[in-house]
Amino acid sequence: MANVIAKGLREQSYAVDVAEDGEAGLYQTSINDYDLIVLDVLLPHRDGYEVCRELRTRGDATPILMLTARATVDDRLTGFEAGADDYLTKPFSFRELLARIHALLRRDSKLRPDLLEIEDLIVDSASHRVSRASHHVELTAKEYALLEYLARHAGQLVSRAEIAAHVWDQTFDPFSNTIEVYMNRLRKKIDGNHSLKLLHTRRGEGYILESRH
Repeated sequence: MANVIAKGLREQSYAVDVAEDGEAGLYQTSINDYDLIVLDVLLPHRDGYEVCRELRTRGDATPILMLTARATVDDRLTGFEAGADDYLTKPFSFRELLARIHALLRRDSKLRPDLLEIEDLIVDSASHRVSRASHHVELTAKEYALLEYLARHAGQLVSRAEIAAHVWDQTFDPFSNTIEVYMNRLRKKIDGNHSLKLLHTRRGEGYILESRH
């Protein structure tokens, strides 16, 4: 089930890491920063409630969506008391899971607005649609994920390591030129023939999305 969810989320432009048991999940959250955690209750070694409590005890405020086959009121209360932000019972539709994830990610609307505008570039994170100068720009899922990450950090220099951590997952090869390849594709699609360029490279440092008049 974890692999099915991960595949679906990757197709929706999310970078996903999978932990197969509670201990592995706690370890991964200790070495990586995540925007959201989807946490199953029935996990080997340490169950979801224990993992959730441990994360909150550590001071980890990452939004947590708990998944479980247990649908009683007491079970839901146990999840919320452990520190979960939302609770989804099985079976569920993938569309509902996506809606819950999106709602949790945009809970702080100031930090995660749906519409990101840089000059005449508009990135709609709700529909994953992109336009430049009122013209629709067709992007692949990974191109979109990279652009949205840069747009959410517009005006800030973003390193290769940060892009690898937030746009790709643990299978990313840090020695590959994948990021450079995707940045070149984005430049062609976003900047193209526009006189005002928005995507810029600082050699040896990283990338920045900003307007330079």
